[in-house]
Amino acid sequence: MTDTDYLQAALEEARQGLAEGGIPIGAVLVHQGTIIGRGHNRRVQQGSAILHGEMDALENAGRQSARVYRESVLYTTLSPCPMCSGAILLYGIPRVVIGENRTFMGDEELLRSRGVAVTVEQNEECIRLMSDFIATRPELWNEDIGV
Repeated sequence: MTDTDYLQAALEEARQGLAEGGIPIGAVLVHQGTIIGRGHNRRVQQGSAILHGEMDALENAGRQSARVYRESVLYTTLSPCPMCSGAILLYGIPRVVIGENRTFMGDEELLRSRGVAVTVEQNEECIRLMSDFIATRPELWNEDIGV
């Protein structure tokens, strides 16, 4: 599988989150070519303060050894916020592939400054999903990013 395939898996998660009435952000954690964790933003669905897409994917991957995280890649449909970037750094995930950062710029510079390889795809479907969501549900989006 390629980066495009894994990003499509993250997009599937984002679409599922939207269908559930939540925020359309999805992520997958990939270790040695296998998706070991999938997730989507479930703050609304679970009444959670922390279940962003990346955090949900990490949670769904279950407890892993430090070696597994250091050999993994995180694919996310949107630039990671400070909380999710902190988790990436905490677990030593060396590479992050981001669907888009036009609708929201997370802590990419922090990640890069700490040695994480960051790739931004500017995927049109990722951009469209978030743009449409922000336009139709600005109050929910603002809550999610702490505005």
